[in-house]
Amino acid sequence: MTNHPKISIPRLAVQLLLLIVLVPLLPLLLGQRRNWWEARLFATISILGFVVSRALAARRHPDLLGERARMLAHADARSWDKILAPLVGLGGGFVPLVAGLDARFGRSRPFSRPAKALSLVSILAGYALGAYALIENRFFSGMVRIQHERDHHVVSTGPYRWLRHPGYTGALLTYLTTPVLLDSWWAFVPAVLLALILLVRTYLEDKTLQEELPGYRAYAGRVRYRLLPGIW
Repeated sequence: MTNHPKISIPRLAVQLLLLIVLVPLLPLLLGQRRNWWEARLFATISILGFVVSRALAARRHPDLLGERARMLAHADARSWDKILAPLVGLGGGFVPLVAGLDARFGRSRPFSRPAKALSLVSILAGYALGAYALIENRFFSGMVRIQHERDHHVVSTGPYRWLRHPGYTGALLTYLTTPVLLDSWWAFVPAVLLALILLVRTYLEDKTLQEELPGYRAYAGRVRYRLLPGIW
């Protein structure tokens, strides 16, 4: 029988409250603009996207959410990911934080309606792709590690037929276009920094899987691209 790290329910509840509710609402709370429909839409998409994707993933893989809830407690997580994973989480919060502060104090020059429409499509596509990857991959952990106790093996179905790390691709689509929807040029600063962190994490995770997960090197030979079709 495998002993899993214990989950602190109170701490998990606080983390989920911050992640699911507070972070998506930051632009509205900080911007203090009554008719900011873009911020309301962003919060709605973020909250519903999280809840629906986790519900569907839990239905298909009942043990996945437990694995993700223990992400900071895994002793075998890669040392570099103990730094990068929290940075990704913080970066995801800084994008709406900066957008909210910009709306209140900076008031960046607004983007055009066509640009916002494209950003909305990109955000929705990013959430859809990330959710698809989460639902398809039972081993979609919050930390990079080889999950021996869960019979970790290569997943090559769903979006993994086209990209080796589709969840990160979805995240990039969302983070890099959120500043457009929220009319914040300053929000591109954390968004670009977050994208760079995700690129580094993708490279290190892929390298780890090729070296340690049986069958992954052959899979990488069939599915050439990590994040961007035709590019990388």
